Amino acid sequence: PPTLTAHASNRVCNALALLQCVASHKDTRQPFLAAQIPLYLYPFLNTQSRSRPFEYLRLTSLGVIGALVKVDDTEVISFLLSTEIIPLCLRIMETGSDLSKTVATFIVQKILLEETGLNYVCATAERFYAVSTVLGNMVKHLQANPSVRLLKHVVRCYLRLADHHRAREALKTCLPQSLQDNTFGPHLHNDPTVQKWLSQLLTIVGPTVADVGNGMTGQVDLPSTNGLLGGVVLDKP
Repeated sequence: PPTLTAHASNRVCNALALLQCVASHKDTRQPFLAAQIPLYLYPFLNTQSRSRPFEYLRLTSLGVIGALVKVDDTEVISFLLSTEIIPLCLRIMETGSDLSKTVATFIVQKILLEETGLNYVCATAERFYAVSTVLGNMVKHLQANPSVRLLKHVVRCYLRLADHHRAREALKTCLPQSLQDNTFGPHLHNDPTVQKWLSQLLTIVGPTVADVGNGMTGQVDLPSTNGLLGGVVLDKP
């Protein structure tokens, strides 16, 4: 198994903290991208060991990417999409610590908020269901381990997906039932923002498969190679 000492992890993370400053500054952000420095962080994001040194390394690397997306910049989003950041984030969203999951979900959220990011994810059924399946698994995890901070980003991702007309139709079959039946209500009474987003999501998506009474409350099987999304033909990428 891979090994990484706490001392070595701390040294690398100190260097990454400096890179985060470079990534977040308006005068150095573009040269930072032009030098393709984020690519050097991707192997760190791709590690799967759950030991503390590796988790700290992943989290700090995510912080650098998070600093890039905090500023709404189409060029940043285009760069991240072209370098396949979403699959790396999706893996962390499923297997990382709660803090890593939160930062990775924030990155996906910021990508989706850009029109190019939303169109990229919704361009094929495979991409949409890769994202929606991970979000659905996170909702299941949050039922057992509630975190309003993480739930906030998950709901915002769903709400943004609902802005795309084809994704909106697909969400009628794969929006988690627990987001529809007030499962998280007791945890949201102090967070009106998430309450508002959740209400907007349910209004925009409208009646789901579960609502119309055919007994299906979660994922449905769709062909993954013919460009279908919830029965609607998608544009090819």
